[in-house]
Amino acid sequence: MTFGVVIMVHTAFDRAEQVIRHWVAGGCPVVVHVDQAVSATTYTHFAGQLSDLPQVLFSRRFRTEWGSWGLVAASQAASELMLERFPKVQHVYLASGSCLPLRPIADLAAYLAARPNTDFIESATIADVPWTVGGLSEERFTLRFPFSWKRQRLLFDKYVALQRRFGFQRCIPAGITPHMGSQWWCLTRRTLAAILNDPDRPTYDHFFKKVWIPDESYFQTLARLYTQQIESRSLTLSRFDFQGKPHIFYDDHLQLLRRSDCFVARKIWPHADLLYDTFLSANGDATKGAEPNPGKIDRIFAKAVDSRTRGRPGLYMQSRFPNDGWENGVTSSPYSVFQGFTELFEDFEAWLARATGNRVHGHLFAPDRVQFEGRQPAFSGALPDSATLRDYAPRMFLTNLIWNTRGERQCFQYGPADTEDISRHLARDPNACISVISGAWAVPLFKSGGNFADLRTEAARLQRIEADHLKALRSPHAKSQVQIWSMAEFVEAPMEILQSIVGGISTQSARRLTEAPRMVSLTGFGQFLQNLQNQGMHPYLIGDFPVDPAPATAPTTKRKPYLVK
Repeated sequence: MTFGVVIMVHTAFDRAEQVIRHWVAGGCPVVVHVDQAVSATTYTHFAGQLSDLPQVLFSRRFRTEWGSWGLVAASQAASELMLERFPKVQHVYLASGSCLPLRPIADLAAYLAARPNTDFIESATIADVPWTVGGLSEERFTLRFPFSWKRQRLLFDKYVALQRRFGFQRCIPAGITPHMGSQWWCLTRRTLAAILNDPDRPTYDHFFKKVWIPDESYFQTLARLYTQQIESRSLTLSRFDFQGKPHIFYDDHLQLLRRSDCFVARKIWPHADLLYDTFLSANGDATKGAEPNPGKIDRIFAKAVDSRTRGRPGLYMQSRFPNDGWENGVTSSPYSVFQGFTELFEDFEAWLARATGNRVHGHLFAPDRVQFEGRQPAFSGALPDSATLRDYAPRMFLTNLIWNTRGERQCFQYGPADTEDISRHLARDPNACISVISGAWAVPLFKSGGNFADLRTEAARLQRIEADHLKALRSPHAKSQVQIWSMAEFVEAPMEILQSIVGGISTQSARRLTEAPRMVSLTGFGQFLQNLQNQGMHPYLIGDFPVDPAPATAPTTKRKPYLVK
């Protein structure tokens, strides 16, 4: 046999025994390393289960905590034993107890025999590695890491910060350039022996003992010194998510693994009975001679990452919800927001519903209750009209409303008296089509006939809120579709503006409006605004509204009839 297998085991010993027997049945010698953290009783029982196989040896044990030097030391010890006891081995394949051969052992043996001088190890310089997660690339070689990242995270972070603060840097040994890659390699006997017997090995070992995650850089760096021919890839199929955690393969990944044509895959779920039964008993003729091609399934993994981090627009899930910016759009479909229209028109909601054929609500974010269409107590998706429940998470209320009614455009009213927390989300939502008549909040105040001092105070408050809202809508970061008219500008030509709005959102065929909403009487409104100014409150958002506006249909002098001959 042209190659031997070093297996690192720390859990799922029944599955590890199955796989080891499969390797041995294929003619491979196996050296097993068992994590020192495993109890003596478990270790003794596991070794006893394999005592009938003379081709299986157990190496000196080390504690193999994630990211620690122990993983490298265990690989060194097991590899030394392999080279010493099995002189015919020409390649050494490093695997874990959770690895599963996907193709016949003879297929892999023939593949390696045809490439006797090739080392298969992922090995890339720091600048060319895109998958480092955790904010450490060059620093993993120039700083010290005496504390465990998993068990002593606070000490780990504080010690890194301390070294950065004082500018501490370790020197990289002369003659080597740090490389990184997957820890699962297959090296030739010549290269592996040169690494293990290098006279400078004490220097290299001393340096890499303080490197962060040295199992992804020790052999990857030193192999470059001795290799005759290197292929910077691993023969083991392993994929990682966006957080750097390995994907686990389950029974429903059977066809996916077959499609990859890879020799070995990790990590396999210990209870994936279908995978173990299929790959440990199949003859694999269908893939014989095929070149491993994990790229064939990379599109599926990329799609999985996209689903995890982005998902469908306007649909939230647990993995994305705590992460601001991962929502892939605030809402799922377009909707319209009207500000100032119900204040200026008496029957605007009913008129808009007739004119467009869309669902038209009142003020969904009114302070007292949610004004659903027809003032229903509940709406699609069991959304209640409770202002308390809505204000607990106004953004999610809007998201749920649009998601529950996708396929039907929703229209609702908004104003400065409504919940302010939704303003920023409306501004950044590209699905929002917002039409604003600025200053229309003054009309209800004018009609109320209340104490003028109180009206002045309320007018100042509403104007301040609306000014902040308009600032958000006009921000360069705003993504919503916004149209803003001052009230003075709007009342000069209301039908033209209404026609343009309705034409953009109507579900009916484009046509001229034949019906207009009833505008409230504005007689005396100009004087009301002047009184506000006289009291020191300048309603600038309303625009240049005349004190005594001319009637909309001014009477004309009656002309005498005349005859044209």
